[in-house]
Amino acid sequence: MLLIYTHKITPRFRYTMQQVFTRILGIEISFTTKVEDFIKHTGPKITYTKQPLQNEFFVRCNDLLFEQGINDFQIEMSTWDDIPCFFRAGEGSAIPFDIFSASFYLLSRYEEYLPHVKDQHGRFSPRDSLAYRHSFLKIPVVDLWALKFLEKLQERFPDMDFTKRRYRYNSVLDVTTSHAFAHRGFLRGFSGFIVDFCTLKFARVAQRTRTWFDRKKDPFDNFSELIRLHKEYQIDSTFFFQFADYSTYDKNVSTNSNKFRFLIKSIADYSKIALAASYSSFENIDLLRKEKKRLSNVINRPVTGSRMRYNRVDVPETYRRLVEAEFADDYTMGYTHETGFRAGTCTPFYFYDINLEIRQPIRVHPFAVHDYAFINLTNRTEILDKIDGLYEQVKKVDGNFITIFSNELLGGSSSVNWLDLYKTVLDKHHV
Repeated sequence: MLLIYTHKITPRFRYTMQQVFTRILGIEISFTTKVEDFIKHTGPKITYTKQPLQNEFFVRCNDLLFEQGINDFQIEMSTWDDIPCFFRAGEGSAIPFDIFSASFYLLSRYEEYLPHVKDQHGRFSPRDSLAYRHSFLKIPVVDLWALKFLEKLQERFPDMDFTKRRYRYNSVLDVTTSHAFAHRGFLRGFSGFIVDFCTLKFARVAQRTRTWFDRKKDPFDNFSELIRLHKEYQIDSTFFFQFADYSTYDKNVSTNSNKFRFLIKSIADYSKIALAASYSSFENIDLLRKEKKRLSNVINRPVTGSRMRYNRVDVPETYRRLVEAEFADDYTMGYTHETGFRAGTCTPFYFYDINLEIRQPIRVHPFAVHDYAFINLTNRTEILDKIDGLYEQVKKVDGNFITIFSNELLGGSSSVNWLDLYKTVLDKHHV
């Protein structure tokens, strides 16, 4: 067991140490504020304070983990063996920066509490992030820092016990539009036909008509093929179904459609089912609960996972509502139109609520790839190269590689065959 001495044990300190040591490095830890206990300890030990006690393994601390509330820091970037870092530690420290304060800053989404201009959907822009501005968005720096820190610890404590983790791939399928034309009812179907006809979209008119008469399968209905692929590659997958009333941004098949319900139940036999929360439920806890209960009733089991429409996250309110609605896992931590690691990590972590200074009981699963980040690219090789680069970063730290693909893109018509590209991703990155 690794003993950590510090002058004050705060919720931030405890949260960060558990994430870095327990969840990333697999090291059992304990804390103390008593010098005599630290001196008596014969196993591995470090101090995290302003000044070392003796000649022990010492990391000079920043004040961030011992403060409350939000302060607007002037952050200066540096590097640690070519890895970007910040919160310089100064002389005497075993490593050149405060890895724990820097990790907390990214994991808590500290910068998203600071004043910023939101986009039309109320989202934090990736271009405002520290990672984007200093070109480390594509790197899981928190995990890289932790592994380099482990190397330093092993030099000092070669017999220290730790559990090596294994790389995992998780495929998320976003089903906010399960069918392009089928199961939409006469009124919505006929209205769509008129719109397509009047806007001269004759290819869609023909496709819509064929689908109505069962002469051609609905283009978005690739679910059997997806299940087959996941079985073939033994993929850990989750289908996020939107199960909401019709609105401006929520236009899936009606929740009253028996065929839609049967589809969800059939997929639940082979894969995890979770809720793609509607746009309308973003600030409506009652509606969020209603959608969750509806979906749970369809599959006859609890729904514990969530994704917010358009990756809308308003820190900390979104996670407070998800906790209130009794979700345990969320898969919204990432950017729609930028790939990379929004929270600087490829390891699941619990959300820390800075305003309340508590760890909320919801686990955040950060994704690295969203297919809509490539929507303007037409070169298949270029897209795969970008995905491969992110995969290599995750593989390097044995993290969790999470990709999000939308069934509407997988079944859409474009210069990129998205379904074939998805198959290639599974083949290359499932292990």
